[in-house]
Amino acid sequence: IFRETLSKRGVRVITGLGKYFRQIDKKRNGLLSQAALKEALKVFHLEMPEGDFESLWLILDDIKSDKVDYGEFAHAIFGEMNEYRKAFVRKAYMKLDFNKTGSVPMVDVRKCYCAK
Repeated sequence: IFRETLSKRGVRVITGLGKYFRQIDKKRNGLLSQAALKEALKVFHLEMPEGDFESLWLILDDIKSDKVDYGEFAHAIFGEMNEYRKAFVRKAYMKLDFNKTGSVPMVDVRKCYCAK
């Protein structure tokens, strides 16, 4: 039900939610508390009955750490990328990882990408 609600709301809400998560993530560890997730959903008018939220939390916090990873949240909501997008991401990564080290330092990203 939550996935359907998000898909009806559109890309702006989804990207806005991601931006909001990054803003409230003061430790920059990609983790959200239950209260932070609930507040974020409220800010974006994605409230749900408490029982549904508890079910969502149990699914997201499967290791019972009292935190959820934003990446896992996004994956749970949006699912796998389609093959076209995966191929595009691989191609972009190969271009960024020109030293073939398996990781891309931010300095290399800045050489190849301008957000302006």
